[in-house]
Amino acid sequence: MKIVCRFLLLLALVSGVVRPVVAQVAGDGATLRVERVVSTITLDGHLDEPDWLASDSITDFRQQEPEEGAPASERTVLRVLRDDKAFYFGIHAYDREPSRIRARQIRRDADLEDDDFVKILIDSFHDRRGAFVFGTNPNALIWDAQLVGFEEPNVDWNGIWTVATSRDSDGWTAEFRIPLRTLRFHAGNDGVFGFNVERFVRRRNETTFWRSWGRTQGFYNLIEAGTLTGFGEVHRGRDLELRPYLLGQAIATERVITGTGTDSVVEASDRDAKAGVDAKLGISPTLTADLTINTDFAQVEADRQIINLTRFPVFFPEKREFFLESSGTFDFARQPILTPFYSRQIGLKDGEPVPILAGARLTGRAGPWTLGLLAARTGGEDDANDAVFRLKHDFLDRAYIGGIATLRTGPGVSGTEASGGLDIDLPLVVHGQNVEPSFWITGTSTPGIPGVPLAWRAATDYPNDLFDIFASLWRVQAGYTPTLGFVRRTGIKETTGHIDFTPRPGVLGIRQLDFAVPDWDIIANEQGSLTRSSDWQTAEIELRPLGVLFQSGDQFEINIQRFLDAPTDSFDIFPGVMIPPGRYWYTRGEVNFSTSRGRPLNLDALYSWGDFYTGTNQELSFDATWRFGGHLILGVDLTRDAVRLPEGDFNAIQTGGRAQYAFNPRTDLLLFVQHNNEDQRVDFQLRFHWIPTIGDDFYVVWTSGYTTDPAAEHHFPDSQALRDPLSGSFTIKAVHRLEL
Repeated sequence: MKIVCRFLLLLALVSGVVRPVVAQVAGDGATLRVERVVSTITLDGHLDEPDWLASDSITDFRQQEPEEGAPASERTVLRVLRDDKAFYFGIHAYDREPSRIRARQIRRDADLEDDDFVKILIDSFHDRRGAFVFGTNPNALIWDAQLVGFEEPNVDWNGIWTVATSRDSDGWTAEFRIPLRTLRFHAGNDGVFGFNVERFVRRRNETTFWRSWGRTQGFYNLIEAGTLTGFGEVHRGRDLELRPYLLGQAIATERVITGTGTDSVVEASDRDAKAGVDAKLGISPTLTADLTINTDFAQVEADRQIINLTRFPVFFPEKREFFLESSGTFDFARQPILTPFYSRQIGLKDGEPVPILAGARLTGRAGPWTLGLLAARTGGEDDANDAVFRLKHDFLDRAYIGGIATLRTGPGVSGTEASGGLDIDLPLVVHGQNVEPSFWITGTSTPGIPGVPLAWRAATDYPNDLFDIFASLWRVQAGYTPTLGFVRRTGIKETTGHIDFTPRPGVLGIRQLDFAVPDWDIIANEQGSLTRSSDWQTAEIELRPLGVLFQSGDQFEINIQRFLDAPTDSFDIFPGVMIPPGRYWYTRGEVNFSTSRGRPLNLDALYSWGDFYTGTNQELSFDATWRFGGHLILGVDLTRDAVRLPEGDFNAIQTGGRAQYAFNPRTDLLLFVQHNNEDQRVDFQLRFHWIPTIGDDFYVVWTSGYTTDPAAEHHFPDSQALRDPLSGSFTIKAVHRLEL
């Protein structure tokens, strides 16, 4: 623990030294006055009402890319109005070449980066620590996100708001209506919100901001944001929102194919109808409670199939709406290596869903405190009570110190399983450069495991334009078992980091170069040794002699990689192929190329070659996406590992395809198909999603999986196999929002 104490002392000293520096760089006083609506605003994408014409405006947009601080190449004008129920934001994005405006996305929450777009950011607490973000493109796409702290925003948050757009010979216009109920703010707000605006011109890959346009700043650096003023006191009230649902479902017989090619029934077919409700209650203007009864996630997109050519478990992202909303509040050491809270441990057992009978969540702020409380009761084979508590306290301009606790009890749990942790994060600005030291420590208490095994990490980040440097030291003791979390391996010491040199030569169409010298992840045993026998020892060191980002948005890089793996026992790498115990050092080369996402056809391609354990592996992967006029998007991906080993040769192949048709911003149809030759099955999911009004949802979802095992009597695409899937379901679900 000496290193922990020394690190905490260093943090205390650093925070005292940099406090005056941080205070000097916060904000520049830029403001926009909000006018009250006198007449009626019609949301049609045309800013022609008298209120718009008489309102204050901002036009001073500056580039972050490609020329830092230069005036925007195209004029942008933004105005803001409000009435008793909502804010209205009007943005006129002038463009001298309107025929070259890019707009190929329509579906709600599609990735805005493929198109021209505008975003508005509202720091409604005006504490420069969190915000709501609303964006659109010329097709009136609805995109939103919630920012908690200073990490990437939670794009899975969905607010209740609307937008309309129009185009003319001068460019395009967006008109937003954001109800006060959608935002969170202090009671009797003094008429000041933090505020910023971003515009992106796809064909030039030009990013402009109203404020915070420096390359060491950025849109989500709230310290440098401007302010909305002059709108007086606003009141949100203690509103109640109910979202009841009805669901009907038919489930096919679930079968597996045995090694002899015959099938075995795992679960009989079934029909089901059920109902449930989600409720959202404003406990106070800054605290929100969410309740769920008989929760269902039948409409969630299927997980991606993965052929795992390692010995270690795969970290899958959360996709369920109840756990995605406000998920940033509960983040603690959230890494694919370790986290004490991993929401997929609730309602999923061995990857299969178990019923969530009821759940509750409380999130929000109280002064300098950020609070998160989540509890759930699961049934079926799980039969457990799960709870998570997260608390953070702000200090300095952007720093916080916090804690987390998890608890799992119930009839299906053998005793009480608990974990707890403390963390501190210090995002600082020193002489205009970002520096972010951080530290966390967590421990678990699990029946059958003595004591309180610990895990901790000390890290420092230097994420700036010319140099991007990160270094961390981990320790995960044997026996560390976060039953509501995730840990890839225990009994280790690990160091990770990277040193990237990223100059901007300004020649040959190059925007930025990237040299990694190096990128590393080295995992030793608990004594810190890579030479003594330990099952978890691995190393991955990567050098990037050349990485190029072009002004067009195309990218290219060459990497040289050195690996170590030291299994103490044999392990299955592919059906019928075992890697024997040993110490394997091997070297690989990699070439990666991706085209700009602004092109109608976007391609990501990777070729990797070299040694692999006792033999060789040639890996080829590509992902291609075609966009047709905004409505139809087609995608295909393929990964092929051609592995040649003395223990056996094999080709690991996984493929996927996606067809998406968006009728309008509120109605879309998605077909997703995937196949891998390890599981020897192909899976389909067809999902229709209609949003009659924002807040309501109607889904029709069909899923089905078929064997491709040539040993099976009937296998895909045989007609008999199509009549007898391995698994499948047909679901109709309707959700209606009631505002009380």
